[in-house]
Formats: sequence, structure tokens, C-alpha cells
Amino acid sequence: MIAKSPVPGRVKTRLTPPCTPEQAAALAEAALADTLATLDLVPAGRRLLVLEGEAGAWLPPGWQVVPQSGGGLDERLAAAFAHAAGIAPRAPALLVGMDTPQLGAALLAEPLSPARRTGVDAWYGPAEDGGFWALGLARPDAGLARRLLVGLPMSTPDTGRALLDRLAAERLTVHHLPVATDVDTIRDARHVAAQAPDGRFAACLQSVEGALEVAE
Repeated sequence: MIAKSPVPGRVKTRLTPPCTPEQAAALAEAALADTLATLDLVPAGRRLLVLEGEAGAWLPPGWQVVPQSGGGLDERLAAAFAHAAGIAPRAPALLVGMDTPQLGAALLAEPLSPARRTGVDAWYGPAEDGGFWALGLARPDAGLARRLLVGLPMSTPDTGRALLDRLAAERLTVHHLPVATDVDTIRDARHVAAQAPDGRFAACLQSVEGALEVAE
């Protein structure tokens, strides 16, 4: 998992306004906690958090934390795969972010199970905004990760298509995961909370929106 520590003013800035930086950070922490809890339920040999900033009480036990590398998001994603490959070079690696707290464990556990991995080289999770929320590699290595990710146009409506083109150029067999909504705007947040109404993120959003109503 790649993430930022939920520090006001540094995370979820597109939620401000209507949220304050503190409210946006609280939503980011809730999304982070929900995603970590979900990933804890997915069978895995190792759990790696590639983090910008410091870990907090939201981090459950059993996760190895390494700092994000420098550079743009494309380089940081490639470096995250290099970290994973260095720790377990023969194991598949799946990378997700902190923007999809609505994910369920079965959504990942089933397609990544040993019975379903045969013949699959990569897993791709498309986001509704044209990006991607997950990328997995059956045989991750630093060179492959850099060819797939470095120089990829990030945060555009064509990011996902460009990544698929690179996966095809590497002749990789890709398993497509379901489309998911990233939390970028308050509208996204409401949509995601409705998909997972019992999660910490939904509860946090309800509290934030109550505070916003009072402020009005």
C-alpha cells in the first residue's frame, strides 16, 4: 500500500473547500484505516506500507513500513514495487492506495488466490476518473516497474489507458479488477461512503457534514 500520513494541509486538498484542512485530514485517516483493515483480511505473505510521513495510531500491527522515494508519483510507484521485489522477489505484489476505503476483502482475495493466479501476469484496477486504483504484478522487478510506470502521465483521464498500453507492450496477461471511485472531491466522498456505510470513513464523513451544516 502506498499512502501519505494524514497531516492537515498535505492530504485530500481537493476536499477543501467545503472541508477544512483538519476535516480533510480526518477523512484521509479514516480512509487509510479502512483500507488497511480490509487489506489485513486479504491473505498475504507480507504487508508493506510505503509511506510519506510518519506512521500513527491508525497503523495496525504486522505491517512493515518503508519511506516513499523522492520524485513524482510515477517514480514513487515504481520504487514501491522495487521495495516489494527486494523483500520477496518470487512473490506477486499488489499495490493499492488510500483513496478507496469502500473496497471489500473478497474483491481482492478471490482474483489473487493461487487457484486464480495461473496464467495471469498483472492485475489492473480501473478508477472511474480514468486513473487506476490498483496494479499488481505476478513477477515484480524494478526494471519492469520502471518500464510500466516511469514517465506515465499521472492524474489525467488517460492515465489508465496509457498504463494498459504499456502492459500490452510488455505482452502481459492482465486480469481486470472492478471499477472503483477514488475519493478526491466531496461528491466522491459521499458516493464512496454510501457504498460502505458501516466503515470508519462513512462515520467520519457523517460527522464532518454535520459540522459543515452547523457552520452554515
